Amino acid sequence: MPPNPGTSAYGLLPHGTVKRLLGGLSIFTMLMTIPQVFAIWISHVASGVSLVSWGAYLISAVVWLWYGLWRRDKNIYLPCVGWILLDSAVLIGALVYR
Repeated sequence: MPPNPGTSAYGLLPHGTVKRLLGGLSIFTMLMTIPQVFAIWISHVASGVSLVSWGAYLISAVVWLWYGLWRRDKNIYLPCVGWILLDSAVLIGALVYR
């Protein structure tokens, strides 16, 4: 029996619902990162910020951006632009205010 194209790979939610859920989670997680950026750039406090961790996040976002562009999937590459900006802001701020 062929798969139903109207459902996700797991069959629990329709494909459109999964795409909206993932898009919402992308926005939510980026919003949760903004306080870290503000803590560094407004308060000039970068103590406890791991350059290795944020560098890894930045590299990951760049690779995912490349993959999303290669697949022509804006659900992948558009959030990566936001992550690259946020990760870069944290990294640069941590270097400036450490």
